[in-house]
Amino acid sequence: MMTPETNSAVSTVTAMLREAQEAPQVVARLLDNNASLCRELGERLRASAPPFAVTCARGSSDNAATFVKYLLEIHSGLVTASVGPSVTSVYEARPRMRDALFLAVSQSGRSPDILNLAQAGRDDGALTVALVNDTSSPLASTCEVVLPLHAGPEKSVAATKSFIAALAAGLQLVAHWSQDQGLLNALDTLPDVLAKASAVDWSPALPLLSDADNLFVVGRGVGFAVAQEAALKLKETSGVHAEAMSAAELMHGPWTLAGDHFPIMVLSQQDETLNGVNDLVTRLNEQGVPVVVAGAAEGPASVMLPAVEDVHPYLAPIALIQSFYPLVSAIALARGRNPDNPPRLRKVTETV
Repeated sequence: MMTPETNSAVSTVTAMLREAQEAPQVVARLLDNNASLCRELGERLRASAPPFAVTCARGSSDNAATFVKYLLEIHSGLVTASVGPSVTSVYEARPRMRDALFLAVSQSGRSPDILNLAQAGRDDGALTVALVNDTSSPLASTCEVVLPLHAGPEKSVAATKSFIAALAAGLQLVAHWSQDQGLLNALDTLPDVLAKASAVDWSPALPLLSDADNLFVVGRGVGFAVAQEAALKLKETSGVHAEAMSAAELMHGPWTLAGDHFPIMVLSQQDETLNGVNDLVTRLNEQGVPVVVAGAAEGPASVMLPAVEDVHPYLAPIALIQSFYPLVSAIALARGRNPDNPPRLRKVTETV
């Protein structure tokens, strides 16, 4: 049962929540303004196909890069590696990236290690592309092609609308590169899907999750990136030790940790991963593990959360994270924390 404190947490509008609610307008602006850029870049990539792709990012941006990695490998058949920025900035190594597609994802575009790896990629002959919110940033100047995120100012330390914009930017690039008309048509619906997702009520999960100090957030395939993002947001805003876990990896040992005081949140989409995710939910329920299920997966579960229906499986994870942000803002408040100003964190983190 929800207490007066949790009810207050649900109704409180934080800066983080206000910015998250701007995401549908941000994505509409991005899709309109970046369409010609993505068409041109898609033509270039079709004319000279890269042998592999490299992603470079940290934090929420790295979670967005995970989404792009899955899209490229599943939809485009392009092997994609996430290269640690410290490889060049700390170890001073120079990985061979000639002719590769190099994707740097960043909100600020100012972290020295990201810049160092991007410059190394360009120097070695990679096609460097920046998905960045600040188009006046050093990263935008370093990379050959810039796909702006069009998120506008983001004051809350926790990224929301800029993360969703990065997912949309990566999806738009893949759609135009592949000339997949079905995906392009689905992409046109994304702002409306996000508006619906923003209005979905996930507060039934608040009592269980706000009382947890440890938590697994489970996803698979194209949905794994938003499991990573949800876990990060729970850590940074709410002080919950949350860990993202693949539905497949969870079965290899980590699920022994789950139990009465260690719940699991499952985020899922309607695709080839769904049968396995449903099997996992059933097995967790049989073992008495508290489970929160959102998306396409079916119960039995402790809490079943609604999701926007009839959504393309590549759009579904973006809708799920849009619905998650109000919940995590409420979890932070219910735990006595300010999601807009987490302890020891700054909006722009510059690592070497």
